Amino acid sequence: MASTIWTEKYRPVDFSGIKGQKEIVKRCKAFVREKNMPHVLFAGPAGVGKSSLALVIAKQLYGEIWHQSFLELNASDERGIDVIRNKVKDFARTRAMENVPFKIIFLDECDALTREAQQALRRTMENYTQTTRFVLSCNYSSKIIDPIQSRCAVFRFKPLEKSEIFEILDEIIAKEGLSADRQAKEALFIVSEGDCRKMENILQSCAALKKNIDENDIYSIAAVARPKEIGEALSLAMQGKFLEARSALLDVMLKYGLSGLDVVKQIERVIWDLDIPERRKVHLIDKCGEIEFRITEGSDEFLQVQALLANFVVKE
Repeated sequence: MASTIWTEKYRPVDFSGIKGQKEIVKRCKAFVREKNMPHVLFAGPAGVGKSSLALVIAKQLYGEIWHQSFLELNASDERGIDVIRNKVKDFARTRAMENVPFKIIFLDECDALTREAQQALRRTMENYTQTTRFVLSCNYSSKIIDPIQSRCAVFRFKPLEKSEIFEILDEIIAKEGLSADRQAKEALFIVSEGDCRKMENILQSCAALKKNIDENDIYSIAAVARPKEIGEALSLAMQGKFLEARSALLDVMLKYGLSGLDVVKQIERVIWDLDIPERRKVHLIDKCGEIEFRITEGSDEFLQVQALLANFVVKE
């Protein structure tokens, strides 16, 4: 897909390209320096550098022939026990060619592995420790069985901060000959929520349309309503103008093609910026959670969004 081109194009080639995660990078540098490492588990949200860091470790350890000693598998595509029994074992039982005494098997999205496959992986990790190190990557470490977690050094990644997203953003804008004002950068950070891959994909889509990017382009491409528009609808509701607020919110949904869940999540973020007592904010956040549950259970999303809006009209 075209949207993945920039993600690969700007993938880091050394540790300096990994933004944020300073403590994790520091420990991984030590692994490369000592040419020794345990099995590791990278856990955290999408687009924060887990896969990139695994590739950087391999490139720093093995140099130009890193492909020969590095096996990458996406566990969400190949999630059954046969993958562990065949592909992984065949690669793990042979020694590395370079002066590093082990190969690396990188299992991306390993929280998608079935429990049977995870049990088989546990035994493989035990049996081939002399020749292979496993780097496991997942979004939810709670889906990894305890025996695997106990065999790994667990590194927990966090979403990138605004300054780190801006640093990457400025580098891409300069290299691609683009221009973007401060408001556009702020909008990119808001819609990406610390996910660098999502930020790059949205920026690439905007760049395909024009070189001078503004915040309207960002919100349009990302199919996300501007916080100001959501805030205006909520303000009308708190003034008791329910019909006007309802019309404004439904217009926003249709304009940006938002689902009910999208709207509820955006309302939840805007609530904290409203000029209302903290206790009322907490009450409205509780209602957001209740409405989100109803929608995921199959309730009509337009009806539920209106029900949520009604809570802004009715005072406690």
